[in-house]
Amino acid sequence: MEPVSGALSRLFGRLGIERGLLGWQAVEKWPGLVGPRIARHTHAVAFRDGVLQVEVEGSAWMHELTILRRDLVRAINRSLGSECVKDVRFLVSRGGIPK
Repeated sequence: MEPVSGALSRLFGRLGIERGLLGWQAVEKWPGLVGPRIARHTHAVAFRDGVLQVEVEGSAWMHELTILRRDLVRAINRSLGSECVKDVRFLVSRGGIPK
């Protein structure tokens, strides 16, 4: 008998939604993926079509993280064990970053 996790993984793969689920794991695990320094000033909010959307505290953080974008994508994908995140889009938060 096969474990439920294996059966679900195969089903999600067949349906083409496995990457999307992994991408949403990046949203959920964002603080652990980027570390406390970046996490204090950012908040991952969405994942769609390979793009992780992240709110940032201000334009200075947006600029700094845009420079680090490729390294962040590589580190996130390595941690997730998949190439599901193709890009990260940074947006200046209008409502503040949850602490």
